[in-house]
Amino acid sequence: MRHLLPLAFLLLALTACRALSPLPERDVGTATPPSTPGEDTYAESREQMVRYQIEARGVTDPRTLQAMRAVPRHRFVPPDLVGRAYEDRPLPIGYGQTISQPYIVALMTEALRVEPGDRVLEIGTGSGYQAAVLAAIGCEVYTVEIIPQLAEQAAQRLQELGYERVYVRQGDGYFGWPEHAPYDAIIVTAAPDHLPQPLVQQLAPGGRLVIPIGPQGSYQTLWLFEKGADGQLQATNLGPVLFVPLVRGEQ
Repeated sequence: MRHLLPLAFLLLALTACRALSPLPERDVGTATPPSTPGEDTYAESREQMVRYQIEARGVTDPRTLQAMRAVPRHRFVPPDLVGRAYEDRPLPIGYGQTISQPYIVALMTEALRVEPGDRVLEIGTGSGYQAAVLAAIGCEVYTVEIIPQLAEQAAQRLQELGYERVYVRQGDGYFGWPEHAPYDAIIVTAAPDHLPQPLVQQLAPGGRLVIPIGPQGSYQTLWLFEKGADGQLQATNLGPVLFVPLVRGEQ
């Protein structure tokens, strides 16, 4: 059931598999965020992050690098961790979740091979940082977060920073967001122990799906799946990673 709200906010009912309170789906910003007071303080930190953590490890996609330089990562971490926002590591954001290491964000973004105008599904909104990077490239982003507090915070943060064409939904990401499928690309930022078939079904022919798969509490494998015109998947191993587990709703 949908209700239209001012400023293009939409109220979504949860999927049938969730027993949590619904959270508004929000239109939350522009592809190029406006400058904010004090942001220039961190411009050099972002440049150093890209140069030594990302480019030095082999990420070369110009759109990815430009987005990583543009998005103010310090705005996506808790206030007490702002001074560590550009370090080469994941950081806690509360509720047992993290904002991924900058290199991993860049690696996964590059692997998606997205272009401006692509429709992208993200599973695991977290702080909203990955969604902001995709929006900075010019993608239309649909992002699903199961933890209500994180979904609400991310939607508010993205709106405040001026990102548009990013839509936040609170719900069980295992089932994707079928209403807006098919997607040119899908990115999953938490690790299930198998490939969710609903996501495969929502991926367009020719689309790319980047996802960590493996056991909880141990290293997983980051996979790139490419969907052929016949619906078959071609898998590429992108190496070992360590993600928080994909949280599921009540079954």
